[in-house]
Amino acid sequence: MTDQQWELAEPLLPAPKAGGRPEKHPRRLIVDAVLYVVRTGCSWRQLPADFPPWETVYWYFTRWEKAKVTEKILTAVREQLRVEGRNPEPSAGLVDSQTVKGADTVGADTRGYDAGKRINGRKRFIVTDTLGLLLTVVVCTASMQDRDGAKPVLLQAYLASPVRFVFADGAFGGRLLEWATRILRTTIHIVRKPAGRQGFAVIPRRWAVERTLAWLTAHRRLARDYERDPAVSEVMIRWAAINTITRRLARGGPATRQQRRTFPAPA
Repeated sequence: MTDQQWELAEPLLPAPKAGGRPEKHPRRLIVDAVLYVVRTGCSWRQLPADFPPWETVYWYFTRWEKAKVTEKILTAVREQLRVEGRNPEPSAGLVDSQTVKGADTVGADTRGYDAGKRINGRKRFIVTDTLGLLLTVVVCTASMQDRDGAKPVLLQAYLASPVRFVFADGAFGGRLLEWATRILRTTIHIVRKPAGRQGFAVIPRRWAVERTLAWLTAHRRLARDYERDPAVSEVMIRWAAINTITRRLARGGPATRQQRRTFPAPA
């Protein structure tokens, strides 16, 4: 993390236990080590020697998750970013799914086969606001149909935010629309590709969530699923989203495209 990112994240971490032993390692190094694993995709045991011992980093990782630290940080930094021109709490959202291959560390009981994508692994369901900022995530087997896997992630979004209108693609149609209206009092609006359009096309209202999925898989730990427990996969996704949002906050806006550099021709 940069100094600006750390200033945003540090106050949101749980306070050390009163009366306990003083912490041996700086918390910033712990957070940097977690983000290093998420960004580079290395295993815990392969953390460079510059970081605290991997056992210590993993202990903080699991302890903070029991305290729901990633959910609290994600909510806080998302609200800070939304304050720049929008209400802190979103009223509309986007839902989408992504199938990724499962590594050999993923057990047979938590993986499945997505016949449409021809991928054996897991499927991620996410709900974002209309800016593409992550609200909730659920990881399940890749064999789960979109209309079924969307129910738990939409339920989480219903409990965690005032979102009551959600944009989705055609895979989320059918019985899910009636279920969302009846159980969650939430309207799901299906956004379809224009008739006659061939190949890739940017679909209004849906592009933001698809961009978020691309941002997530830019973190190598998320390029495929390595976690034995799907809940740990969800934690990794939240850390990746926190990293992306705090970078935008520290930078003061979205990234700008790098300018092409020109060099004089050799003499």
